[in-house]
Amino acid sequence: MFKHDVTDGANRLSSWSLHHGHGDCCQWDGVVCDNVTAHVLELHLANPRPLLDDYGSRAENEATERSKLRGKINPSLLKLTHLSYLNLSQNGFGGIPFPDFIGCIESLRHLDLSKAGFGGLVPNQLGNLSSLEYLNLRADIEDNLYVTDLQWLSGLSLIEHLDLSDVDLAQASNWLQVLNTLPFLKSLYLSGCQLPQVPSPTHLNLSSLAILDLSLNDIENSLGGSIFHGLVNMTSLRHLDLSNNLFNSSIPESLYSLDSLQFLNLGSNKFRGKLSSAIGNMTSAIDIDLSDNELEGPIPITMGNLCNLKSIVFSELNLNQDVSTILAVLSGCVSNQLDKLDLSGCHLSGQLTNQLRNFKSLKELHLSGNSVSGPIPISIGELSSLRVLELDQNQLKGQLPSSIGKLTNLKILDISTNLLEGIVSETHIGNLPKLKVFQASKNSFVLRVSPDWIPPFEIELLGLRSWNVGSMFPLWLHSQKHLRYLDISGSRISDSLPGWLWNFSSPFQYLNLSHNQIHGQIPGIPWAMSVDSVIDLSFNLLSGPLAQISPNVFFIDMSNNNLSGSLSPLLCYKLKETMGTVILNLGGNVLSGGIPDCWLNWQNLRVIKLSNNRLNGSIPSSMGTLQSIVSLHLQKNHLSGEIPLSLNNCTDLILLDAGENELHGSIPRWIGDSLRKLVVLSLRSNKFSGYIPDELCAIGSLQVLDLADNNLIRSIPRCVSKFRAMAKFNGSMGTAISYVIGAGTFVATIVMKGQMLEYSTNLNLVRSMDLSNNKLSGEIPVEVTSLVEVISLNLSHNLLTGIIPEKIGEMRSLESVDFSVNKLSGSIPESMSTVEFVIFESVELVLQQFERRNSFGHSVRKLRSIKLQWQPSLWIATSREAFCKCCNPQWRWRK
Repeated sequence: MFKHDVTDGANRLSSWSLHHGHGDCCQWDGVVCDNVTAHVLELHLANPRPLLDDYGSRAENEATERSKLRGKINPSLLKLTHLSYLNLSQNGFGGIPFPDFIGCIESLRHLDLSKAGFGGLVPNQLGNLSSLEYLNLRADIEDNLYVTDLQWLSGLSLIEHLDLSDVDLAQASNWLQVLNTLPFLKSLYLSGCQLPQVPSPTHLNLSSLAILDLSLNDIENSLGGSIFHGLVNMTSLRHLDLSNNLFNSSIPESLYSLDSLQFLNLGSNKFRGKLSSAIGNMTSAIDIDLSDNELEGPIPITMGNLCNLKSIVFSELNLNQDVSTILAVLSGCVSNQLDKLDLSGCHLSGQLTNQLRNFKSLKELHLSGNSVSGPIPISIGELSSLRVLELDQNQLKGQLPSSIGKLTNLKILDISTNLLEGIVSETHIGNLPKLKVFQASKNSFVLRVSPDWIPPFEIELLGLRSWNVGSMFPLWLHSQKHLRYLDISGSRISDSLPGWLWNFSSPFQYLNLSHNQIHGQIPGIPWAMSVDSVIDLSFNLLSGPLAQISPNVFFIDMSNNNLSGSLSPLLCYKLKETMGTVILNLGGNVLSGGIPDCWLNWQNLRVIKLSNNRLNGSIPSSMGTLQSIVSLHLQKNHLSGEIPLSLNNCTDLILLDAGENELHGSIPRWIGDSLRKLVVLSLRSNKFSGYIPDELCAIGSLQVLDLADNNLIRSIPRCVSKFRAMAKFNGSMGTAISYVIGAGTFVATIVMKGQMLEYSTNLNLVRSMDLSNNKLSGEIPVEVTSLVEVISLNLSHNLLTGIIPEKIGEMRSLESVDFSVNKLSGSIPESMSTVEFVIFESVELVLQQFERRNSFGHSVRKLRSIKLQWQPSLWIATSREAFCKCCNPQWRWRK
C-alpha cells in the first residue's frame, strides 16, 4: 500500500513484490525485521544519493533527483505497530503537507524526515511519540515548514537528538523554555529557524548537551548574553555553532573556559576587540572558526599550545600581522596536526618562508586577499598532503617554483591576481593527477608545453586570463572532457574558433575568450550548454553573421567584433522556444537592417545592448513585451520613427539610452508616468521636437538626464526640483541596478566636461543634466539650484535669457557648468567661485568680485566671445587677446 502511493522514478522499491520469490517483506530493500518475531522494526527509505557540491556533474545531480521518492505517504504505516525506526530523508514529497498521522506511530524511537520535502505546519501530534530519542525535521527553505507553538516538544522527555534546522520558529516564543524541559538532550540543531528574541530562563538545564547549533538566526546581544551565561554550566559541550548571527560585543572570556569544547564556530557576526590570549585554555579544541568578524590581531602566542587543533579559520579578521610571525606561532605542536589554515582577507603582510615545511599534515592553505609579497618558497613542494592552495590576490612576485609539481594530492590551486611571471611548463602542472581547479589569471605567465601534451588531470575550472598561451588554441584543452569553466581572455590567441571547443562531455557553464584576436565566424552555440551558462566572445576580430545560441545561455557577449548582417538569425529562429538569456550584448559591431519583431520568446532578458551598430528602421513594438528589462542600449545607430508606446510596459527599466539616432516626434509623456525606476535617460542627438514634458519630473530616481542636441522648445520645467536623486544622495543603488552592474555589462555613456565618458560601478556617484543644443527659452528656473547633488550641468547653445540664479553656488557638488551661447545677462554670482569647470562663451556677463585672491570688478564692463574655465588657482581665458583688451593693462596673461 505504501509503494502504491509513491512515485519511484529510479525503481528503488522493485523488490517490494509478492511475486517471483519476494513474498517475505523482511527481504525487501530498506526493510529491517525482528529476527525472532519477524515484526517490521525499521524502514530505511532515505534517498541514497545526496546532492553533490558545485563540482558534481549535471548527470550525477539529475540521477540524484530521479532517485527521490515522490507522491504521498499512505497511512498504512500505522499498521506497523512495532516500527521503531523511520527514515524518509532527502526525498521529494514536495507539495504535500506534513503527514500528521506519523504522530500516532507511538513505537517510534528514531524519526528522520529531513529534507523530505514536506511543507506546512508541523503537527502537534508529534508530541505523542513519548519513546522518541531521535527527531530530525531539517527542512529546505522552500518547503515553508513552520511551528507556531513548541509545547508538544515537552512530551518527548527521552529525546537526545533534535534537529529543526530551517523550520520557521518565528512564532514559537516559548522555544527556549520548552527546550529547558528536555534533560537528556545531547544534540540540538536550530540553524536558520528565525528564532524570536525572547528572554531566556535564568538557568539553562541542558547539562547533557554536547552539540548546540544556533547559527543563521540573527540573534542579538540581549538573548546572546543569556546564552553565553548558560554555557558555563554546559560542561559536556563539545560542539558550539553561533555563526551568522548579530552579536556585536566582545567574546566573553568565560567561553574559553569550556575546556571540553572541540568545535567552536563564531563566524560571520560582529564580535569586536582583540583576540584574547585566553583562547589558549581551549586545550581540547580541534576546529576554531572566528571568521568574518571585527576582531583584531595579533594571533595570541598561546594558540601554539593547542596541540589538538586541526582547523583554524580566521578569514576576514583584521590581524594586521606578518604572515611569517603567524607561522612561527603555529610551528610547534599545532603544525603537527593542522589540516586547514584559513587566513584569507586578514591584512597580512611579509613573505612566505620555509617555515611552511613544518606543516606536513596541512591539507588546505587559504591566504587569499592579503598583501603577502616575495616569491612562493620552494619548500611549498614539501606539503605533500596539500589538497587546496589559495594564494590569490596578493603581491607575490617571481616565478612559479617547479616544486609545485610535487603536490600530487592537489585538487585546487589558485594563484590568480599576483605579480608572478615566467614560464609555466609540464614540470609545474604535469604531475598533478587530481587537479580539478587551476586559477592563475592576471599574472604574466607564458605557457610552454609540447604540442602533443596530454595532461594527467581532468580539469573542471581553468583560468589563464592575461597569460601568453601562444597564437593557437592550446590543443591539450581538447583532452579535458569535464571542463566547465574556461577563461583564456587576453591571452594573445589569434586563431579561429576550433570545432572541438563545443564537444566537451560536460557543457560549459562559463567560457571567456574575450580580448584576443580570434577571427573567423562564430559557430552555432550548442543546445547542450549548461543551464545559466556565460559566454563572452567580446573584443575579438570575429566576423560574419550572428550565430544561433542555446536557450540555456544566461549571458552572451559578442560585442566589439566585426559581426555583420541582420539580427534575425539570432533573434528569430525557433520562435516557439523560450530563451533563458538574461543579458544580450551585441554592441560595437557592424550589424545592419532593422530590429526584427521577434522578442516574444526572449522574455527573460534584462539587459539588451545593440549600441554602436548600423541598425535602421523603427524600434519594434514587441520590445514592449520584455517586462523584465532593466537596461536598454540602442545608442549610435540609424534608428528612426517615434519611441513606441509599448515600452511603457517595461516598468522596471533603470536605463534607457536611445541617443545618437534619428528618432523624432515629441518626448513621450508616458515615460514619466510609467518608467518611474529610471536612473539614466539619454535621448541626445536625435530629432525630437516639442517641449520637455512636466511628467518627467515624476521620475524621482533619475540621476542622469540627457536631452541634448534635439529641437526642443519652450522653457525648462520648474518641476525639476522633484528629481529627488539629483537633490539628495541616497547612498545606495537599487537591487536592479546592482544586478546589472554585477553582471559586468552596465555602462552608462555620459557627456561630462565636454567629454564622452563611461560609468559603470561608479554610476551611483554621478548626477548630470544636459539640455544643451536645443531651442529652450525663458529664464533658468531657480528650482534648478535645489539639485545640490548634480555634478555636471549643461544648458549651453539655447535661447535662455535673464540672469544666472544667485543660489547656484548652493549646488555644492557642481564640478562642471556650461551656460555658453545663450542670451544671459547680469553678473556671475559670487557663489560660483567653488565650481571647478565653467564655460561662459558668447554670454554677456560681468565678472564681479569673483577670483578668490584678486578683485576683477573695477575696469571690466562687458566681455564678449570669451570662454572662461575655472581651475583651482586661476581663470583661464582661451582668447588671450580678448581678455587683455578688456582688462587692466597691468594685469598680465598667465598661461
